[in-house]
Amino acid sequence: MSLSGFNKVIRGTKRLAQVVRVLAKHGFRKLIVDSGLHRELPVGKELLQGEVEQEIASSQPTERRVRLVLEELGPTFIKLGQVLSTRPDLVPPRLAEEFKHLQGDCPKLEFALIGERLDEELGPKRDELFASIEEQPLAAGSMAQTHRALLRTGERVILKVLRPGIHDILAADMDVLSEIARFTESHFRDMGYSPTQVVREFTRELHREVDLVHEGKSTDRLAEYFRDDPDVHFPKVHWEATTKNLLTLEEIDGTLLSRLTPETLTRQERRRCVEIGTDAVFKQCLQFGFFHADPHPGNIFVLPGGRIAFIDCGMTGRIEKKTMYQLADLVAGVVTGNLEGVIRTTIALADTDPSLHESRPFREDTWEFISRFDGATFETLDMPGLLNDFFGLLREYRIQCPSDIVFLIKAMTTIQGVGRQVDPSFDAMSHLRPHVERLMKQRYGFAAQRERLQRSILGYVELLEEIPNDIRALVARLRRREFSISVEHKGLERLNDDTIERAARNVAFALVISGLTIGSSILILADELANASRLLTRIGFTGLIGAGVLIAVFLASNLRRSL
Repeated sequence: MSLSGFNKVIRGTKRLAQVVRVLAKHGFRKLIVDSGLHRELPVGKELLQGEVEQEIASSQPTERRVRLVLEELGPTFIKLGQVLSTRPDLVPPRLAEEFKHLQGDCPKLEFALIGERLDEELGPKRDELFASIEEQPLAAGSMAQTHRALLRTGERVILKVLRPGIHDILAADMDVLSEIARFTESHFRDMGYSPTQVVREFTRELHREVDLVHEGKSTDRLAEYFRDDPDVHFPKVHWEATTKNLLTLEEIDGTLLSRLTPETLTRQERRRCVEIGTDAVFKQCLQFGFFHADPHPGNIFVLPGGRIAFIDCGMTGRIEKKTMYQLADLVAGVVTGNLEGVIRTTIALADTDPSLHESRPFREDTWEFISRFDGATFETLDMPGLLNDFFGLLREYRIQCPSDIVFLIKAMTTIQGVGRQVDPSFDAMSHLRPHVERLMKQRYGFAAQRERLQRSILGYVELLEEIPNDIRALVARLRRREFSISVEHKGLERLNDDTIERAARNVAFALVISGLTIGSSILILADELANASRLLTRIGFTGLIGAGVLIAVFLASNLRRSL
């Protein structure tokens, strides 16, 4: 083992001992003993002393004790709790709720340490870029500290500087967390959630959080989406003064939404701010497919003129077109009361076991979920409420909700809550409806059906093009005697020309009738969603009538033959 590897083991052992000590202090001795964690340490038994203190600690609610453990263990564990507070699909809901009370504030670093960090990141460019940097920090978080600064160009900026040594601390803590998760999962298989999956999700999120270039790119991307919208602003990223450990952003000249008082703005101004912010988040979620995943009042500025600005774009979500269309299928299934469609969409969205389709309890609970929105239309549906209830259904059956859907739910419900907080009479649904309608038209509109038909035709064309090559490959295998077919027939002697002709005719009738029925239904649905001139509806009903006539002819023909 190399010296660096040996040092890593020593550091990991010390950190694990510290974790075990803090767990014991807060009354988790039984967990430590049952999981066998203490056996991994030379002084494991000594760490479990102090039974009186543990009994006192054990008298407090479990969720509160877990939060206290995370706060005492420092930045990585605090960030873990903050991330999990938004992921009740990964941990029990009561625990996720308790984690919302985690205190992320940390002691402020001396400016000398920040200065050393800036010199490491920028070198001689530091003096060339900055005219001055305020030594007093604006805020000190578990991962980074922020300072005001003035560029040589005269622009006022905010510096976000990662804490020195944070990458090493995170790496050591992630090793410890992985070890704890492995032990816990192997000894407690009926927990209802997977600790190793929690750590994997957290690691992925943490890597994004401590890469400030990623945050800068996310900020730029969102700014580009709203480039032509004068009411929505994202801070400019100064890339010449940005690295993986340092982010330099335009200072926003406004008031944080969290610091607004009733006297700051009139009711009309508050309503305008909420409308702009809500519309911006819904547009990000359901139109752009890339969104700010944490739009709480501390991340939104109110600018002069009633405009708004979003900051802190480190936590973002992404929804691909396929997932958007699956959400459209879910909405359509709920509105139309289509149980089979909702179950199929659930299995596809969560990428879960298809046998769930046959589970009687799941079908009953899914029907109950649908019935909560009985009578709703595409225009009146409460989509955040629907997604929350859908999320609850998945959680009840221990189906892990995809992280992109979780972030979508979080963003939409957060901005809805912000709206109610700033203006209690605000109706977020009226601003959501146009985005839902647009999504439904994209999924079921005439243009979407035409595009889908074109893709199908292209697929068949590609299939036809591949057939000659497939036949050549098959013939080549036959020539090399690498291909054999074994056929066993039973009862085929009863087949004659009349039987085969009748079967072919029945298949042809069935295909034509199915095509007319499906095509006509699509035309009617497309016309309904587009609120068009009803021409497509008339054509669709004509097709359904034609299908009905063919069915009558088909039945009469078969009845005549049987007589």
